This record gives sequence, C-alpha cells and structure tokens, in this order.
Amino acid sequence: MDKRTKALMAFLDASHSVYHAVAYLADALKKEGYTKLSEGEKWTLKPGGKYYLTRGGTAVLAFRVPQNAPKGFLLSASHSDRPTFKIKENGELVGSYIRLATEKYGGMLMAPWLDRPLSIAGRVMVQTENGVESKLIDIDRDLTMIPNVAIHMNRSANDGYKWNPAVDTLPLLGGKDAKGKLDKLLKKEAGGEILGHDLFLYVRQKATVWGMDKEYISSAALDDLQCAWGCTRGFLNAKESGSLPVLCVFDSEEVGSSSVQGAASRLLESALDRICQALELDKDIMLSNSFMVSADNAHALHPNHPELADSTNAPVVNGGIVLKFNANLRYTTDGASAAVMRSVCKKANVPVQTYCNRADIPGGSTLGNISLSQVSVPSVDIGLPQLAMHSCYETAGVQDGLYLEDAMAAYYSITLEAKDGSYVIE
Repeated sequence: MDKRTKALMAFLDASHSVYHAVAYLADALKKEGYTKLSEGEKWTLKPGGKYYLTRGGTAVLAFRVPQNAPKGFLLSASHSDRPTFKIKENGELVGSYIRLATEKYGGMLMAPWLDRPLSIAGRVMVQTENGVESKLIDIDRDLTMIPNVAIHMNRSANDGYKWNPAVDTLPLLGGKDAKGKLDKLLKKEAGGEILGHDLFLYVRQKATVWGMDKEYISSAALDDLQCAWGCTRGFLNAKESGSLPVLCVFDSEEVGSSSVQGAASRLLESALDRICQALELDKDIMLSNSFMVSADNAHALHPNHPELADSTNAPVVNGGIVLKFNANLRYTTDGASAAVMRSVCKKANVPVQTYCNRADIPGGSTLGNISLSQVSVPSVDIGLPQLAMHSCYETAGVQDGLYLEDAMAAYYSITLEAKDGSYVIE
C-alpha cells in the first residue's frame, strides 16, 4: 500500500469528530514548521514565513508568504464536518433501558447507522483553576449501538421504511443500572466538572482498503476529509510560487456553513485583510489575480443504479479529479475556471472527469458559492468520485486520493495572473 494512502487512513482513523480532524491537521502544519497565529493579536509576517490559525477548534487556515511580492492568492476550501448524530443536553433517556438522546446533524443516510458499534467523541468545556478549558474526548471503546427492529415486527422494513430520528435511531447505552454512568464516564474522561459539551456519535469501524486490486478505500467521513487531507498534503508539498498560497478547511458545510467557523463567516475575508495589512499589499489588486479551488467530494456513477447519473457526465471511481458543473451556480465552475484546473491537472499528469446532476434530480451545493459571498474570486468546484455519500461509512478510490494530492501540489506551485478575462499560468 502506498505510504500516502496509509497516511490518509491514519488521519481518518484519528478524526472521530470535527474537533479531532482539525487538531490533526493543525498538528501536521506545526510539524512542518508553521507558526500558529492568534486572531486576538497583531500579526507580524515576513517573507518566507509559514503560518496557520484555527477558529473554534473546527476550522483551520494556513498560508505561506513568498520571498517576493505576490501577484495574488491561491486559495482552496474544503470542510471538516460530516453528517452524524449530536448528543443532546441531558443526554440520558431513562426507561426500561438507558438510551442516548440525540438529534441529526446534517442530511444523512440513516439506515446504515443501525446495528453497528458506536462511540462518542467531541469536545467538553471543563472548569479549571484558570477558568473554562476546552478538552477533546474520544471514548475508545464499543460504547453504544442503535438496534434495529426485527423484520417480524416491521414488515415494511424492506419496502421504503421512513426512519423517525426521535424514535428509530436512539442509541442503547445499557440496562437500568446504567443510569447516571454516562455523566460519570464523561467527567472521568474530561478530568473535571463539565460545563458544556459538543459530543457526537461515530462508527467504530476503521478505514480499510479493499477490492480485487485493493483499489477502493472505505471510511467514515470521506466526504469531506479525503479532500481536506489531499488539499493539505498538496499545500505542504508544493514548490515556491509567485502567488500567496492559502489553505482553508471550514466547518458547518453540512448544515449551511452559517457558523462563525463556516464558509459563510468572515474567517477567510478577515485573514486575507490582515495578510495584506501586515505585508502592505493592495488587497483589491491581490484579489484580481486570485483563484479558489472548492474541493468537496462528488457522486460517482453507481454500479447498481447507472440510471441516476447524467448520461455524459458520470464520473467513475479512480477515474481522476471531478470538475462539477451546474447551470444554476450550485457549483461555481465555468468555462474559464475549468480551463485553469484542467491546465493544472495536465501539469500534474492527473486525469480529469466531469459531473453534472441528471436534469430531473436536483443535487446539493458546496463551499464554493458560499465562500464567494465573502471573498469574490474566480472559483472551480472539484471533488473525488465516491459512493454512498452521507452514509456513516463511505467508499471512494485509492488512486483518486493520490491524484488530488498531486493536483493540489501542482496548483499551489503555479503563479497565476489575470489578464483581460484570460489567465497567465506559470
């Protein structure tokens, strides 16, 4: 197995919550010599400097300053969150059994969550001598499960059953004797009194590579951690550029990006403002020569349901990077931005595919058009083809993950300049 695929799997297996995913990425940046910045302090930047910042523990932004005055920004955006179940306040439901009170986060496939070992990960806010401290929790054991109803009691289970999240998907914790034990377990894991929490369920099954030629990878949260990882590795592996590279991994994409860590926030806009101020750059000129790659996985042609795909724009797993198009601008790709990305992929020797929704099956949107509401630059929406999107355990291609790393390394190595609606790419 390629060592880069092993590195992706290690990231996936460590990222049982959005908080753990961003902590892992931040640690990777730190190990590569990036200096952490605080939004609450003045920034002093220098040519050749490498910097990153986090917001809320669920978003990370990193950038490098070229030795010479940059022409513009090379941006990428991916997201750290995934559909899951969030544990409510007063999370124990007491009855004949002890269950967890949960609610859906994001638009998920619900059925795959049943009959799988699950556990809890996220953050807790703990009272300390110095105030309130944020701590990560990952209970590393098979803790809970959502049991199915027997076919004898639910004869319509195979006939399009409608799942009710207030009834059907409440996880079982234990018998009556388990009352109060969850709070004690969380307090023990946190090492103190818990004043608040953001805790989520995750599936215990690790990432795996499979298939006749070991060509497929399956894991929780491939949408969009596979892109977040590929963009990060490409960013770190890129050569010196005459543009200023910026890596963004936002939170909250699965629920509309409207949090203070989401693509609709001022996180990116504020960071670009401060970079320009610290380096005495004209922001408007910089943005006129800037470009964004919005990277969020795409629907692959399904082996059992090819009729659900557009007949001429149906990407296949391990066929290469996917350019995503939509006439109503749910994706930001147009002819010009597609040409830029195709040029980059050609430099990297990476194949390119295209995706459009079937005209009578509306699709979702992603980070690109939301980010542009804050920072208006030309943008392309790309992704990696995957199956079972928004399941708790998804499938994509091993080779496609490597293609993305190579394509993003090539992207972050170019110098881009806009001229009369065209682009000079060096």
